[in-house]
Amino acid sequence: MTWPDGTFCTRNAASGYVLGMTSTSDPPAAVLLDAGGVFVLPDPERILGAFTRAECSVGREVLADAHYRAAVRFGTHLDVEANWAETWLDYLQTYVAECGVPQDRRDEAHRHIDSEFADAALWVEPVPGSREGLQALADAGVRLGIVSNADGMMAWRLAQLELCQVGPGIGVDIECVVDSGAVGVMKPDPRIFEAAVDLLGLNVDQVWYVGDMPAIDVVGARRAGIRPFLMDPLGLHLDASYERIPSLAALAELIAAASHGRPSA
Repeated sequence: MTWPDGTFCTRNAASGYVLGMTSTSDPPAAVLLDAGGVFVLPDPERILGAFTRAECSVGREVLADAHYRAAVRFGTHLDVEANWAETWLDYLQTYVAECGVPQDRRDEAHRHIDSEFADAALWVEPVPGSREGLQALADAGVRLGIVSNADGMMAWRLAQLELCQVGPGIGVDIECVVDSGAVGVMKPDPRIFEAAVDLLGLNVDQVWYVGDMPAIDVVGARRAGIRPFLMDPLGLHLDASYERIPSLAALAELIAAASHGRPSA
């Protein structure tokens, strides 16, 4: 459908919220993507093990949603570079609460969970549908790359999980992985985004970015002059000043529609 202001949209049946893009927008030449929350989530076995050590009973089925619900705490109004410890504490406390841990066990659970999240190798659980969504983006004709705050090993992990790799392989072909652990600068610093854009040989206005934490991904992309989209599979960011998508497949649909100069269904 097309709104009176020239925006066309599609409604995701699962989440019930609307995605929009102005009909005059050109499709991107490339899409850069975060790894955590877009392709990988925390290893459920390690997380459940931490809760067990804290003598807390948590169901595996709540873990993925708990991450996205905790990510809401990273609002764009926050300065994560100046207040990282406070912001990360809020994320972890919310994560523990959203996992259903009783109030009187949360401090102990937080202690064990914090030690797990300190290891970037925790993020190895594939997000369902992420590989298929990435392939849909490739099929839409855009170039692809990863920009991630990690430990220098994210390219290896994504390839091991058969999600994507630079060049030919079992996963989807992408052109670059810019990992903060390798380049020495972290999101939301715009330089990490600029490094990826330079590798692609493009201008920032030709590139979109997908991430899951507003204060890190939306803020960082905006600082670099890149159009951000937030991965919001649960439809939680209701008052957002940025564009949201429930999946990579939904973004691929928008790009395909824009490429053909028509509104999405």
